Amino acid sequence: MNGPDAPADDDWVDPEIIRPYVVTRGRTQPTTGTFDLISMALTLRSPPGAEAGLDPEHLSILRMCREPKSVSEIAADLDLPINTIRVLLGDLYERNLVAAQDPHYETDMNDMNMYRAVLDGLRSL
Repeated sequence: MNGPDAPADDDWVDPEIIRPYVVTRGRTQPTTGTFDLISMALTLRSPPGAEAGLDPEHLSILRMCREPKSVSEIAADLDLPINTIRVLLGDLYERNLVAAQDPHYETDMNDMNMYRAVLDGLRSL
């Protein structure tokens, strides 16, 4: 846009930055939960009605998570940053509308034998 109504370069803000900020109301961390990238979210129940005060993004997450979905899948499907999804999931978790299953690691990451086995395998290559 050109002319006197055109925003100066300093005044222009990318809408892709504004949307997540507005959706989370400026929050950068969930109030409850951590929600790892591969944590699975599952809708427990539908919101009690229109008075629930949920935003469209919250409702989209509830619809998507009727079957378990990972945090990264939700972010990709809604085209929102991971941290935005974490904040929204925290809102839903706090209201007992979703359950979250954190990943279970089968390997103890502090097990030195595992690291030695990896190193031995790499040396044998």
